[in-house]
Amino acid sequence: MSLQSPSRLLELAGQSLLRSQSLTIFTLDELPREVFPLMFTEAFSMRYYEALKLMVQSWPFLRLPLGSLMKTPHLETLRAVLKGLDTLLGQKVRPRRWKLQVLDLRDVDENFWTIWSGARALSCSPEAVSKRQTVEDCPRTGERQPLKVFIDVCLKDSTLDECLSYLCGWVHYRRGLVHLCCSKVRNYSMPTSSFRNLLERIDLDSIQELEVRRKCSLNQTGKFAPYLSRMSNLHKLFLAFGYDRELYVSGLQQFIPDLDSPFLCLSYPQMLYIRKVSNVKEHLEHLLRCLKNPLRAFIFCHAYLADRDMECLSQYPSLSQLKELHLIHILMWTTNLEPLGALLEKVAATLEILTLKDCHIQDSQLRVLLPALSHCSQLTTFYFGGNDTSTDALKDLLRHTGGLSKLGLELYSAPLESLDHRGHVNWEILAPIRAELMQTLREVRQPKRIFFGPIPCPSCGSWPSEKVDFHLCS
Repeated sequence: MSLQSPSRLLELAGQSLLRSQSLTIFTLDELPREVFPLMFTEAFSMRYYEALKLMVQSWPFLRLPLGSLMKTPHLETLRAVLKGLDTLLGQKVRPRRWKLQVLDLRDVDENFWTIWSGARALSCSPEAVSKRQTVEDCPRTGERQPLKVFIDVCLKDSTLDECLSYLCGWVHYRRGLVHLCCSKVRNYSMPTSSFRNLLERIDLDSIQELEVRRKCSLNQTGKFAPYLSRMSNLHKLFLAFGYDRELYVSGLQQFIPDLDSPFLCLSYPQMLYIRKVSNVKEHLEHLLRCLKNPLRAFIFCHAYLADRDMECLSQYPSLSQLKELHLIHILMWTTNLEPLGALLEKVAATLEILTLKDCHIQDSQLRVLLPALSHCSQLTTFYFGGNDTSTDALKDLLRHTGGLSKLGLELYSAPLESLDHRGHVNWEILAPIRAELMQTLREVRQPKRIFFGPIPCPSCGSWPSEKVDFHLCS
């Protein structure tokens, strides 16, 4: 008898039970656990819904990674599995074999089905299988825990798809018995009222990443904020209320309710990304005030910061330990940048990445930032493209980076002297200026990767890379 025989016999036995439609909860109780994944895969592919329902009731593993088997949601399969769970959830005494604690509807765990398939089961040593069984056979202690159902939510339509709608309805009527867990929530199209209804079904502590990017009028945020305040494990928050070619982005003021603590949702995120915000005056201050823990990254794009808004950046503890600061397409030519210099001084010991891109910073403004910038000893990446600075100002900037030994990637604007009347780079003029700038820089330190001018290079298409030391294109 070949080594493949035991696995093949199990597979054939399972197929025979399925096709004869003689499967019962009693026969499942007598089958070895190794046959369950094989039979479940077969029942799924053949659409044997009654068999799926029965196998869920006797599932001998802690997890059922259904999502990686379905790939795309399938309502009849989901309905069969949930009906099987219904039979058990209300029982005080559950079957001896049933160990299921997590129903995972995400497409994240193909290894389970591969390992327990006939092909891979042969390659697993008896010791490995025994160890896996021992871990999953550990008895649960204490009170019976609710069943956890894991999903990821990406809302591209104004209404729920049929599978998510069915699941949410199922969870709603089984409060206390089932927790719907979702680490990533993205809302691109769903209206606020419907989105709130969805959040009623989700265990808000499970949400780690929240993205809201859509045409919306969030005047009812006062009703929305209580949900956000309960997202205690929120790490990343993305807000984009505006047009990005196709999407309309409304002002931030529509997202902030008229409350003393308007952005309760922002208690614990590690990264805050706000894009295309109009009329940010005063609201940025409210936003930063409500952040309880220091941010790791602050990204602010496509907006205008008045002097008062800029002052906020240096005043709140939430920005005191930044590793990344990105200000992109922020109109600054009339803004007092002394508060930004104060912020750089505050984060000098932690800041690793600094982006000041397309901010139209002028010579006098740049010089205000230089003392603080020279103290950013941990800086590895500095992007200073799209600003209105002269050759002399850039030389002064480079001299102030002499002590930044960790700086590995630098990108600088083409100086004003190299631009024509349309604002385009004259490469014949830029080439000798870049040589001067490089000489100035090498007097204080040896650069690693550095670009002067627009990227990618219009002439050769180059981007900064590990192979680029000094980019010079004629």
